[in-house]
Amino acid sequence: MSQSPATSDRRKPRKPNANQARGASNGRKPAAPFKPAHPVLERLAQLHPALFGAQPLPLKRGIFEDITSAHPEWEVEELKQGLAIHTRSTRYLQAVSNARARHDLQGQAVEPMAVEHAFHALTELYRRKLRHADRAEESQKPALLEQAQQWLEHRLGKAIEQSGLRAAAYQESVHTRDATVQATLAQVVKIATEQQARDEAMLHAFEASGSSVSAFAEMYGLTVQEAGLMLARARLHQERLKEQQAAADTSSQASAE
Repeated sequence: MSQSPATSDRRKPRKPNANQARGASNGRKPAAPFKPAHPVLERLAQLHPALFGAQPLPLKRGIFEDITSAHPEWEVEELKQGLAIHTRSTRYLQAVSNARARHDLQGQAVEPMAVEHAFHALTELYRRKLRHADRAEESQKPALLEQAQQWLEHRLGKAIEQSGLRAAAYQESVHTRDATVQATLAQVVKIATEQQARDEAMLHAFEASGSSVSAFAEMYGLTVQEAGLMLARARLHQERLKEQQAAADTSSQASAE
């Protein structure tokens, strides 16, 4: 007995759309659409999407006063609750931990992120990873804990690099009571200190040699890419140290006046 076209169509499996296919291929569920967790955050996301959208930016200090001035009709307590939820969200902590600049209500960068603030956001994200591992099944815990530790080591190394500080100076500028974080930081600082010393020595040798990057790389048994990366890191570090010194001198002059 033949089937009608309608019956035949109903029995044909539907093809997944592109997003579903990508989610199935990598074993992950498609990401849920961003939805603010509080009514005031929903309004802020609509009015200031760059600051309060799915990928938020760090807020300048004093943003509460700026918002109440721009929206005087809003309930103050409701705004406080919404901002408290927002600044504790994982999305926001990720932006802070990446040392992104603080922004005003117009979405303009107005001040750099303090090293200490970025560090505290990073360690809070690490603690959340540990809590996630603690809630997992026993068979999954060891792998999740190892992933969290590797993540912490990698992110601390990047944080030192982004700060522009010498590794030891970075260690002195941040504080934590977490023994595991302290031990990990000490280990990462040791590695970073050695790396910075090697990079600077290579830069001095390169500048003294007067040779091209390719010839210099061959001389030291490096690829051109490896040599270029080491020299770029050393130059960037020198530039950041000069910028910090200039900022410190300007601050000292302003204080003296």
